[in-house]
Amino acid sequence: MKAENREVFPRDPSKTYGLMALVKGTSPQVEKGMEDTVMSWPHLIILEVLAALGTTVLLLFWSLAASAPMRAPVNPEISDNPAKAAWYFLNLQEILLHMNPVLAGLIIPALVIIALMAIPYIDRSKKDIGVWFASKKGRSIALWSAVYTAVWLIALIIFDEFVRVRSLVAESELMAGWVIPILVIGGLSTLLYVIIRRWCPTTREVMVGLFTAFVVSYFLLIISALFFRGYGLHLTWPWDLPPGALPF
Repeated sequence: MKAENREVFPRDPSKTYGLMALVKGTSPQVEKGMEDTVMSWPHLIILEVLAALGTTVLLLFWSLAASAPMRAPVNPEISDNPAKAAWYFLNLQEILLHMNPVLAGLIIPALVIIALMAIPYIDRSKKDIGVWFASKKGRSIALWSAVYTAVWLIALIIFDEFVRVRSLVAESELMAGWVIPILVIGGLSTLLYVIIRRWCPTTREVMVGLFTAFVVSYFLLIISALFFRGYGLHLTWPWDLPPGALPF
């Protein structure tokens, strides 16, 4: 009687499988790494733990040597002027000054998060993995994108502060709060993409240019809200900021 040749664990066609082990095989990084490389565990993890512990000890002794500044007790009837969010939310607070709160606080952040999540699915190439800016052309694109974004963003902040788009449009909430910001953001983003395409870039280089624009916008909005917003969140010079305007 012949024994039946059956699989002990039959493969499910609706699932994907992988062997989680260190094996020989093809990879973009095979035979390209530096000599005497080591596994991330335990060598890298130990260094990261030591760095975290060292930072904790440094902050502990710093807190013992320097007292944290204490302000007056909170008065629920009087708000701080200017009232500023934590530094990592200041970019959001800045764009709230220029458009409708729903657009600035909900729609734009959601679209940005979706776009960032989509990058690995758009750029699926294994070429230039681990290379800063992907190539020499990518570095040029990133630099140009950073300058382009910085110039336009600073100009728009100053324009909206002193010209006040809302005062130029009768239907202020619809036009100045929704239509104009959408047209400006969409138009400048499209123009940036069109200019980047003149380099005849790869998909990764296009992503580098667009991501650079996002990073520059993120930090410039933080800098504007943190160091250049005084009473009533109006633009002012950093040395003219009122007491307590800086959160540190």
